[in-house]
Amino acid sequence: MRNSLTRATLWSAAATERAALADDLAGLHEAQWAQQSLCGRWVVEEVVAHLTAAASVGALRWFGSVLGARFDFDLHNARRLAEYRGATPAETLERFQRVVNSTTSAPGPTAAWLGEVVVHAQDIRRPLGFARTPAVETVTEVARFYSRRDFTVAGRSTIEGLRLEATDGPFTTGAGPIVSGTTLALTMVMAGRGAYCDDLTGPGVSTLRDRCSGNGHRTTSN
Repeated sequence: MRNSLTRATLWSAAATERAALADDLAGLHEAQWAQQSLCGRWVVEEVVAHLTAAASVGALRWFGSVLGARFDFDLHNARRLAEYRGATPAETLERFQRVVNSTTSAPGPTAAWLGEVVVHAQDIRRPLGFARTPAVETVTEVARFYSRRDFTVAGRSTIEGLRLEATDGPFTTGAGPIVSGTTLALTMVMAGRGAYCDDLTGPGVSTLRDRCSGNGHRTTSN
């Protein structure tokens, strides 16, 4: 099934999610900025800087950065993160607020870059205990994209041989042992966030949990 939302609508959804995250971040204290996120070794402030970089580096500069890092995406991401992280958390937040409405991105489908915002926002919110669920229509587009291919995350590989069914929206995919849960939880697990397996039910959950514990978090966007 093709994405049902236009490119302009996907970018508008990304702006909405960035703005909501910026609002959540506005009241953080220093210890919260240093809280471990769900994204590998990055703390909250580093994830925010990564999102700023993702919305600031266009195709040509992205290619130059990747070539300069000799296709070492960890090095490439670390360099761009350092570039867009501020001297203080307040400055890091200010830089992020400037790109809320950005449509700049690395090469690739717009749904992938919307997914970056949706997933990384939850990487931040869950450890901090913040509850916000994006619109089902927004997350459904990301879930469909992740289920079809391995791009910024190994979504298709993670769910191979399983049947995913959203309990709050129209998203379904695959065949095999069933995994049920909210569209957001299914999306986060496709992105390799094993913590969200706790939000899922069905005979396929144990398979997903094993895969999430072994595949790490691949982030190649900026």
